[in-house]
Amino acid sequence: MRKKDYIERSHRRCIDLGVNYDRIYSSKILEGETLKRRFEKNKDLIVTTEPFMNQLYDFVKGSGFFGILTDREGCILNVVGDEEVLKISSALEMIPGAYMNEEHIGTNAMGTALAEGIPVQVSGEEHFVKAYHRWTCSAAPIRDTEGNIIGTLNLTGDNSLVHSHTLGMVVAAVNAIEQMFRIKRTNNKLIVAKKSMEAIIDSITVGIFTIGPKGYLKTLNKTATEMLDYTQEDIVGVNVGDLIEGWQGIENCIEKHGTYIEEEAFLKKGADRIHCILSAYPILDDNKKLQGIVCAVKEIKKARKLANKMTGKQVFYTFEKIIGKSEGFLKVLDYARKVSDSPSTVLITGESGTGKEVFAQSIHNESSRREEAFVAINCGALPRNLIESELFGYEDGAFTGAKRGGHPGKFELADGGTLFLDEIGEMPMDMQANLLRVIEEGKLFRVGGNKQIEVDVRLIAATNKDLKEEVEKGNFRRDLYYRLNVLPLKLLSLRDRKEDIPLLIDYFMTTKSLKLGKKPVHLTENTIQKMMLHPWPGNIRELENVIEQTINAQSQYVFEPVEEISSSPVPYVAIKEESLEDMEKNHIKRILYKTEGNISMAAEILGIGRNTLYRKIGKYKIKLNSGEVFTAYEL
Repeated sequence: MRKKDYIERSHRRCIDLGVNYDRIYSSKILEGETLKRRFEKNKDLIVTTEPFMNQLYDFVKGSGFFGILTDREGCILNVVGDEEVLKISSALEMIPGAYMNEEHIGTNAMGTALAEGIPVQVSGEEHFVKAYHRWTCSAAPIRDTEGNIIGTLNLTGDNSLVHSHTLGMVVAAVNAIEQMFRIKRTNNKLIVAKKSMEAIIDSITVGIFTIGPKGYLKTLNKTATEMLDYTQEDIVGVNVGDLIEGWQGIENCIEKHGTYIEEEAFLKKGADRIHCILSAYPILDDNKKLQGIVCAVKEIKKARKLANKMTGKQVFYTFEKIIGKSEGFLKVLDYARKVSDSPSTVLITGESGTGKEVFAQSIHNESSRREEAFVAINCGALPRNLIESELFGYEDGAFTGAKRGGHPGKFELADGGTLFLDEIGEMPMDMQANLLRVIEEGKLFRVGGNKQIEVDVRLIAATNKDLKEEVEKGNFRRDLYYRLNVLPLKLLSLRDRKEDIPLLIDYFMTTKSLKLGKKPVHLTENTIQKMMLHPWPGNIRELENVIEQTINAQSQYVFEPVEEISSSPVPYVAIKEESLEDMEKNHIKRILYKTEGNISMAAEILGIGRNTLYRKIGKYKIKLNSGEVFTAYEL
């Protein structure tokens, strides 16, 4: 069948369906709970295809292609690809939930593959909708073991990159996916084929190399090449024993048990060693005789970095987001910036609620470790018997309830990045000694383990206690104190930076009202003055709490003082009803007044660009050459 045939048939169908040639987006896009239910309904399809989609994407990474999985109705379930091209596709609403069948977006590889029931490639003007003329798409239908179409797999890229091999890659991936569905239903007669397929699946996106029956390396993939600094030519004549420490014991385990799964190992890389997780899978002939081994290795440091990005501590704060302009505060801020990229330990002190973790995250984001993990642990929130295993990890069977295979501690998770030890003053004395040893040596032992693990961690500690006083009382080790107090950073209490209170009020009033979906409350000058005189024992956290309570209580024009966490009353608040535009205009005028007309500072506080601020100043006819316009407004 000529390719043109199915394109012509598809275009006729689009005309009959009344598809708009100038359409840009799919006419049907699922969201919210409806989309969640669609994901759940197709969970098996999504899970089964994911490793194949990742493998397919690895082949075209950096080329501008992206992969799409749809269900049997053409609803997008998953999208993977380069960041830049995904931004473009997202602008066209080619996102999970969008329907790509012909009825909703015209001729395209996914919709036409569903309609025709065959693999298709659609490029340029073969797409019915003009907005898609920039793409070349190759898709193939995915069928279940009964032969029913359950979805499509698609590769899309710039039209200039059209190539028939792209469709061949998609068809090969779909064949592998369909094989996986068949494997799930096989009986014991197909166990060898099943294990072979599982070995391939488990090896995707990691370093892979094969070993011949005599112990010599035979092949390795791109990831293994980059990891080991070997090329295919370099491995000729290399024995696996020269690459993997303790290989003989690993081989014995494979011969005895058949597999060797997810075990720690060390690879030799010149004079260096690579700490990794190794899985080894035997290649057997019809007589069950070992003919070779497939090894899959994952570098622990890189795997943890990825895991922390996906599930670990999110690092939101930077110095640019910290609010304040008082002289003392700016000095603290400047010092924190200067020490950010030092490898030395930082000790942050200050009262509760002054923003110690905000500064810790900002220091991390300002440092050369910003792309690595930021791991935080509250030393005062953990039971005494768990602190050691949380910090240093544990091995399999180290204690009752330990996870099978062991578990890395916070030091290992932070390797290459930053470890934030909050409430360090609460750490028990015996643990202080262990912590000191790891800081000094850069090495640790897991609980119940005998392997020494090297870690490269930048340490930031924080406390609201006077550690020097705790040392004199005998509650904190003197040697650990001096190890931590290399770069001391003392944060000011809110009462010591009162000129920052109006800025913080404006900031929290804006952010909290947006979060709560309510109007900001206009505070009178008298109220703000009272708030500046308040001692704020809970510091910024207390102020944030008061503003949130104020916004939540705005249903009445005037309300009585309410109780708050510090047991201090919320000041009398007068609420004034305003239109949205008046509210914005008055808010801008108030910020300009407080920043003495400094456009850059005002724009930063308002969270908008300088040009946007200038446009709004022009829109509301706000004068900048005199103070009258500001004093005329009741602040």
